[in-house]
Amino acid sequence: MLSGQHNREPNADPDKWTQWIHAQTGKYPALWSADFLFQEDNIDHRWTMIQEAEKQWNNGAMISLLWHSCPPINGGEPCSWQDGILSRLTDQEWSDLITDGTPINSIWKSMVDEVAGYLQYLDERGVEVLWRPYHEMNQDNFWWGGRGGPDGTSQLFRMMYDRFTKHHGLSNLIWVWDLQDFSSLQQDLIDYNPGSSYWDVLALDNYSGPYSKSFYDMIVSMARGKPIAIGECAKLPVARDLDDQPLWSFFMAWSELVMSTNTISEVQELYTDARVITLDEMPGWQ
Repeated sequence: MLSGQHNREPNADPDKWTQWIHAQTGKYPALWSADFLFQEDNIDHRWTMIQEAEKQWNNGAMISLLWHSCPPINGGEPCSWQDGILSRLTDQEWSDLITDGTPINSIWKSMVDEVAGYLQYLDERGVEVLWRPYHEMNQDNFWWGGRGGPDGTSQLFRMMYDRFTKHHGLSNLIWVWDLQDFSSLQQDLIDYNPGSSYWDVLALDNYSGPYSKSFYDMIVSMARGKPIAIGECAKLPVARDLDDQPLWSFFMAWSELVMSTNTISEVQELYTDARVITLDEMPGWQ
């Protein structure tokens, strides 16, 4: 299992929590994660974040990126957390969003196209990216989530896939389909599936409690041999979890939650487990 660490705001300091891990363990995570984000100051520092991604890749790390995207209404970016990320589109606005050529659809395309430019920069430099768009799509707190069925959140995922791969020709993205560990997971795996040709890795975010063996079994079954991962977590897995759930390919701790939810000894114990890969054990990309 690859060790992973997310680096939340600010994009002006894009390895803050990766450095925290090193300070506690003497090791760097094998996976570095960051976010395009939505606030004006973080949008202004997207290039800082992207250049850090390139640096981390050149150091041998896996790169994982996501995007807390503003809703494509009211002009798009920037937006706030409460009135933007946690807002809700009406059913009519959603219908317009997934309909080609509408004003909302056009704003969405312009926002997606801007992010594609940063990913193109990485593509041209040979940087592969675990791309985890519209994460936790079975969660209805985010404007993009909580819409099951073929015209719901999975359709938006497919639209981004097509826009990035067919329109922009990006070839460096490893597509991560990501859900949260809700009690409805078994049905959510059906209702939110974009289709196997649209994703490469199936990830489950663990926030609801101990690492569930039944959830793990559901993820393994749906993945059908594709890699699976712990897309986000606050509480880190422990040795017992690694024993019972050996197929997780990586975990990715969420920024400051790794500090507030785990003891230093728990972090150190995981990072010294023989089954957990750290940056010094990565083979490099040359």
